[in-house]
Formats: sequence, structure tokens, C-alpha cells
Amino acid sequence: MDSTISQQVTASPDASIQVKMSQTSTLQQIDSGWKYKERSQNVFNVLDELNDASLSAWKPVTRFPSEIHAELVATDVMPHPYKAESDTDYQWVGETEWLYATTFKPDARLDSGVHDLHFDGLDTLCTVFLNGEKILEANNMLLPYLVRLQPTQLKDENTLLLHFHSAKIEAKKLEEEYGKRRAGSCNLGDPSRVYVRKAQYHWRWDWGPEVMTVGPWRPIYLRTYSAAIESLTVQAKVDQNLNMSLNASARLCETSVGARSASFVLIDSEGKVVKSSSLELLETEPPTYETHLSWDFAKDETELWWPVNYGHQTLYTLRSRIHAKDGTILDEKSKRVGFRRVQLIQEPLVDAPGTTFLFEVNNQRIFLGGSNWVPCNYILTNATPDTYKRHLQAVKDGNQNCVRVWSGGIYEPDIFYDTCDELGLLVWQDFCGFACGVYPAHESFVKLVLTEAEANVAKLAHHPCIIVWCGNNEDYQQINQWKEKRELPARLFYEDVFPDIVKRLMPGVPYWPGSPYGGKEWYETEDLTVGDVHEWHVWCNVAPGEYYQNYDILAGRFVSEFGLPSFPCKPTVDFWFEQRPNQGNQRYPQSQVVAHYCRSGSYERRFSILMNENFRISSDLEVHAFLTQVMQAEGLGWAYRSWRRNWKGRGREHTAGALVWQTNDAWPATEQALTSLKLFKKPSYYVTSRELSVLSIGLARKIKKNRENDRPRQFYEFGAFRNVSATLEVWASNFTVSPVQATAEISYYDLKTEQVYRTATHHITIPPNQSVEIYEGTVEPPPPTVARLAERQVELERTHTVVIHARLLDPSGKVLARFTNWPEPYKFIDFPAPQIKLRLQSDGTTLKVEAKNPAKCVFFSVPGEQTGDEIKWSDNAVDLFPGDVQTITVEGLNGREVAVSRLGAERPIAMPVEQE
Repeated sequence: MDSTISQQVTASPDASIQVKMSQTSTLQQIDSGWKYKERSQNVFNVLDELNDASLSAWKPVTRFPSEIHAELVATDVMPHPYKAESDTDYQWVGETEWLYATTFKPDARLDSGVHDLHFDGLDTLCTVFLNGEKILEANNMLLPYLVRLQPTQLKDENTLLLHFHSAKIEAKKLEEEYGKRRAGSCNLGDPSRVYVRKAQYHWRWDWGPEVMTVGPWRPIYLRTYSAAIESLTVQAKVDQNLNMSLNASARLCETSVGARSASFVLIDSEGKVVKSSSLELLETEPPTYETHLSWDFAKDETELWWPVNYGHQTLYTLRSRIHAKDGTILDEKSKRVGFRRVQLIQEPLVDAPGTTFLFEVNNQRIFLGGSNWVPCNYILTNATPDTYKRHLQAVKDGNQNCVRVWSGGIYEPDIFYDTCDELGLLVWQDFCGFACGVYPAHESFVKLVLTEAEANVAKLAHHPCIIVWCGNNEDYQQINQWKEKRELPARLFYEDVFPDIVKRLMPGVPYWPGSPYGGKEWYETEDLTVGDVHEWHVWCNVAPGEYYQNYDILAGRFVSEFGLPSFPCKPTVDFWFEQRPNQGNQRYPQSQVVAHYCRSGSYERRFSILMNENFRISSDLEVHAFLTQVMQAEGLGWAYRSWRRNWKGRGREHTAGALVWQTNDAWPATEQALTSLKLFKKPSYYVTSRELSVLSIGLARKIKKNRENDRPRQFYEFGAFRNVSATLEVWASNFTVSPVQATAEISYYDLKTEQVYRTATHHITIPPNQSVEIYEGTVEPPPPTVARLAERQVELERTHTVVIHARLLDPSGKVLARFTNWPEPYKFIDFPAPQIKLRLQSDGTTLKVEAKNPAKCVFFSVPGEQTGDEIKWSDNAVDLFPGDVQTITVEGLNGREVAVSRLGAERPIAMPVEQE
């Protein structure tokens, strides 16, 4: 590809900031009349392709922005890459050159000023021609481009041609030139991906297919002006005493004429002006002009922005305008800001080795309970603003307060960060394009990444939701795991370039070199006493993590990744079999179809260990799928429960955060997401939601056996080892900022006699923002069972039939939290018939749920659901206990049938709903 272009080409500044146009400035979207075709190998000059008038050549795009897979699906050239084996059958799409073209007439007069052509996103290698002249060679999907046109280049009618080259083929060429590098396991796509600035997950990951997308995936527009604001930089500052101030600067485009002054106005969410100023423009390097603003605020002038559950998400809009000598408004830009102070605290613990790894927001220490975010679609143009809002609302509704934007994906669109600002969701932001690999650092690559990083940090710098920038995902860990040559050229980025950019463009926000990161040597990533860790011992079946019951002893100071996979919800599994012949023959757990939708390495071996140890194995696909969901929910629930227990007050924050992998999926797979295709929520979503509530109660049972063994501490044994006794530990967590007076009620139920035989209470005060121990003692067995052995009376140890139910009650008796502890493993339990009763109240949304006998993971569904939020359950996948009536809010039921699945009766069964 020829990189010699005469025009001025730069990263497009503030490309997605909404600009209100005056008479001297216009913005024209170039989004109509687009057509596309495959590049013909028989045509030497690509410009001659525009003259191809054959009926089968150029086809109109169905929408713009556009991605080639979406167009081919819309015109029935290929099935959707999520269906059947089309993701593997149509790999040729990513190995092919594609063309997009359109014609447009400028809205503004050609002699009315400067014309800038903006390309917010080109995926990935694209040569751009305007009226037959090459104006741009783009080679970075993650970078917006701007081309400043010369007066003679724009005509009354213009033809724009985009020639997309194969990123896959180009990556192999670069690999041949610079050398082959390691980049993850075979599940993560071809290692040559490290050379191309394209979303890394497109090459394939261990949770998704290879889909090498192509096309203009973000808007293209023409901006014409005589005077305009090129960039608006805003820094909302909060000092250690929570005093607020604001610095801002507006920089004009180089060719701006007639601008004499600038004005700034800070407006609150109700439209009220908080502060305003007018300033003269300063000439810096002629003919460039800029102006700078600094405001200090009195205590009652502005309010802090707080994360969810800690206060209001107060946001302000800073509007900047430039004016002519007579006061006429020539241009304006606005950015929304919030005032918050964030610190990453790494200090010695008072009772454990190492240091903390915790975040303070506005001087408030916060346990980060959340999830990792991957792009919500492989075909990114299919993701609408509503898609992002629904997914992020689900994150908040799941009681999470943080999402990590993973490096292997993209810098998400503005709607993502705007929504996080509004919902109070904290964002751990990775620098994108650095995931699981040894990335190069040759001169041209460094220059490209530098431009990309500066553009994206500058674009996102005003968002209060972002609390940390991180250099990469698992690149240090790769070096640590391979234990080969300790060489990582991209340390230049992670330890020098990126921290400098963050310090310059987003001062006050912490930077962290990698995730995971921390240890005595630069490449160490498994030290549980410092930094952050990725906890994959359990799913990878690596000691000491062969059992999810060991999550509590695998806790680091901050767990930025951990997870367990499961099958998706039933509607998604049904989706797998659409357009497949003989689909009934494939509906079993080890079928070809099932294998196609799980991309994790050695998944059957890994599943078999976790499933065989805990559950009764079934060859029924629907039963097996539900059992994997219960396994995922149990594992993740225990991880969150035990790690939040480690947040024990100031100086004793042994674990300060846990981010599950992952909140969403990018395709309909068996993988670690809490939600599946179309936002169907798995049992794990609801279980983790309860564990992340501001108030929770936890139980842990430890079984003493007759000899030392390597079995889970929670397991009762009936083979070589025998059970001697059981102990119970009870604790509560209060993640509010006020102490809580409560009663912990502990009830014991015997599965053999089917009765509650004991209830005990403990009156407690739970200090704010920490977990506290309530009780530790021997599990009291049910009334004795006596057997005659050699004419002696022997009392058999029988707590293996005991279900323990805990409730946290406020002084009025209201249930604040509940949790049920069952004897494990579940495969030994003969579940009694629970006799579940459902009563829908007169308001049509309040559902009372009760049972005569305990029931495990009672999961409600509605046959025929089309999307996961068509029916909204306030809670689900609940454990039921006699005498404890649970209230669940359900929206959208409208008289429809309710089906129930549970452990012991996994296939959904329609249940009668009484109307009250």
C-alpha cells in the first residue's frame, strides 16, 4: 500500500463530539447513496471499478455505517456468521478486497471556507480516493482520521471510493518482514494479529469465532467552516479536601478567521447556568489561536459525581463558543463532565503481607464488584445505542459498580461512556489492541500507536466514569507463563508511552501497566499479595484450583478476571439449530453443533472435572445445559461471597475488587458471560447480583474428615474418606456508608425427616463499608439417628442431610438478605418435592414464591420469550426454604405461562400461578 499522500492527514480530534453549527460552520453526514462490491481481480486500476455497470457488481448498502458481513447477509450471499458453520465456511470474506463508493454534493459553497473530511472509523486497511485522487491510506481501525482538502479537490459533485485491503493477508506480510511472535494459545487466532491495529478478537478468541470484519464502521462526514473550534479540553478537578475546580482550553482550527473572543458556560442537568466567562483569544503559533479557562467553585456551587450506591451522578455541560468582533457566534462545542477524585491506593496491610490494591473515589474506599466487557457484537454496526443502554442497565441492575473495557476489543462509542456516567458505573479502561501477545515496537508501529493512544485518551478524558487506564491484557502474563525469553518490546508502551499520555491528557487518573501485573520481577503476574491477578486456575483445572470450592483461597488483592463457562439460556441453544438439517440428531451434549459453539481449549475435559465432581451427569441436552448454568452460578457466587468477606475495614482490605469474565457475549456461545444472546440472563447473573447487593449474608461449611486429603473442604465423603463433623461460619457484608442494626437468623432443615429442627438468632451491628464475622461453631446435627453395631449404641454423623438457611433481618423484621447453604456435592442429594406455590398479586407484577421443602436454584422462564428483557425478573435462580416467602417483581408477564426449572428437576415445567 502506498503511504505517500500530499494532503494533510491527522487523527480526527474530538471526532464524535456533537457540534452545533452556525452560519460559518456546517457538518454534512455522508451516509447516503453508498454501494459496495468485491474487488475484481481482472481490473488492474481500482478506479476503473467505478465504471463496472454489470448487474451483479455494485450493490446498494442496506445501512451506513456499514460492515461487509452485514451486507452479505442482507443480500443472502451468506448466512449470518452466528448460524450453522458460516463463520468457518466464509473465511474468504476476510481474505478478500472490498470496495465502497458513493457520490455527494457539498451542502456548503465550495468557496465558503475550509473543508475537512472526517473518517471516524475505517476497518482497517483502506485506501481512500476522492474524485480519482488518493487522499488517505488508513491502517488503524481504532483511530479516527481527518483529511484537510485543498480548494481544488472538492467539486459540485464528488465521488468517494474506499478500497479495503485484507487485514489478515497484510498481517502475514508484516510477520514475514518483522518476524513471527507468540500471541496466546491456538484459541486466540493467528499470532500475526499483533502487527495490525485491528480489534484483536476479530482474529478469534477462546470465546468467539474468527470474523474478519471490513468496512466504514463509523460515520464519515464533511465539515466546512471559516472559523471553528478544533478541540475542547476539560479537566474537572477535586482536591483532597473535596474542593472542586475546572480547567478548560479551546483550540481553534489553524485556518480560522474572524474569531476574536471565546465564551464558556457551565450548565447543570436542569439547564441552569452555574458559571460563565468571556475571554480574549490568544495567538500562539500563528495562525493558531486558543484560550484557557480556570474556575474555582465554592462548596455549594457544584456537587460531586459519585459511583452507583454512593451518591448522585451529578453531571454538568461545559459549552464553549467562539465569537466574531460583533459578538456573532461562529462555532461551539460542548462536553459533559462530572467532578470526582480517584486514587489507586497501594499501602501495607495491618495483618497480612503485601499491599492493598484499592480505589478511592472522593476519599471513599470502594470495593469494585463488576465484570469485564467485550464488544457486544462481532458485526459492530449491528450494535445500536439501545443495545448499549440495555446491556449497561443490566450491569447496574445486577448490582455491579464497575466494568472493565478489555484490551482485545475496541474503544467503545460515546453512548457507552455517556451511559456509564449517567448510571454511576466505574470504568477500568484498557488501552485497546494489546491482548495476549508479544507486540512489536519498531519505529512505524510506535508512531502509529502513539497517534492512536493520544487520540483516544483525549476523546475520553472528560468522562468521570473512567477511574484507571491499563496498558494491556495478559501480555506480561504471557511472558511469565511461557518461561522462555524474557523479552517484551511493547514494554516501551506500557511503562513509558502510555503513562506519559495519561499524565498529560487525563491528569489525576491512575495508570496501571498491565492486567494482571505485580511481583518482584517485571514479568511476574501471580503474586496474590500485590497488584491485580487473573484467576483462571479453576476453569483451567490447575492446582490448587481444580474445584470452584477453592476460590476463597485463590483470592488476590484485586481479581480483575475470573470466570466459569456455561451453556447459554434455552432460546440461544435453540438458535444454534436453526437452518440445520436433522437438528434433533444433534441435540446432545457432545454433538458437533455443541462443539461448534464452544471455542475454549480442552473444554470437555475442563467441564467434565467440574461437572462430574458436583452434579449427576445427563445426556439430555436441556438438562445438561441447565446443570452447567448451576455450576457457573455456584462457582461465581462463592467467589464473590468469599472475596467480599475479605473487605474487613481500613487496613484489612485483603481483596478490594473482583471483575468476573464476562458480563456480555459477542456471539451465541457456551462461554463465561452472565448473559447470553439477546440479553437472556443466566442463573449466574441473578446469583452474582445477590452477592453484590449492598447488604449480604454469607455461610461456609467445612467438613472434617477422618484423615488428611486433597478433596474440597466443603465435600462430604462416602468412599475412602469418612466424615467426622462439620463447622459453620457466618458473616455479613455492609457496603453502605452507615452502620446497620440487624438480626442474623440461622435455620436448620433435615432432608431426611423433611423438617426444620432448629433456629438460632444473633443480634449484630455491621459497621459501614466492610464485612464482619458473626458466628463460628459446629453444625448441629438433626435429632440423633441410632444404629445397633456390635450391641453398642452408635450415633451416626449426619449433617450431610442438613440444609442451613440464613436471613438478615432489620429491626422491623424486613428481610435484608438471605442465603442457603447446602450439603455438597449436589450429586449425592435426593431433593424432596418442594411443593412450590406461586401467587401473583393484584398489581400484576408482584409474585409471592414459597415452598414446603427446600429447593435449589429455582429458575423462572416464560416459553416463547424473544429477548432477555421481554420479561423482567427482579430476582431469579433462587433457593427456597420453608416458611420464607420471597417477593419477586416481574414485568411483562401479562398472564403468560411460567415455567420452573430447579436442581433435581432441570427441564422446565409449567407451574400454575394463583391470582390474588
